[in-house]
Amino acid sequence: MSSEAVQPYQRIVQDVRDKIRSGRLTAGTKLPSTRELADEYGIAAGTVQRALTELRNAGLIYSHQGRGSFVTETAGETVEDSTARALKALEDQVRDLSARLERIEKERNG
Repeated sequence: MSSEAVQPYQRIVQDVRDKIRSGRLTAGTKLPSTRELADEYGIAAGTVQRALTELRNAGLIYSHQGRGSFVTETAGETVEDSTARALKALEDQVRDLSARLERIEKERNG
């Protein structure tokens, strides 16, 4: 896709994603202000807000009114990290359910 076909807000989204993946932006890092990003990309503040909304919806950033936007703790996780975390949670649930079932069977069988 040529850069002309990319919407201005999408450039910001992609740039932030790339910076997170490369480790240039890490968990807790504060992003530049809306005004700073608008100036940097030569776009309107509303367009920056759209990009920030996309990044929030993707779980890459969170925002505090009056303080700014920050990279989330899980933003830098790869798909493999996320999958491993989900599998671990499922294993824990199965272990817990197995223990509960064993207790119930022992109570029934006296």
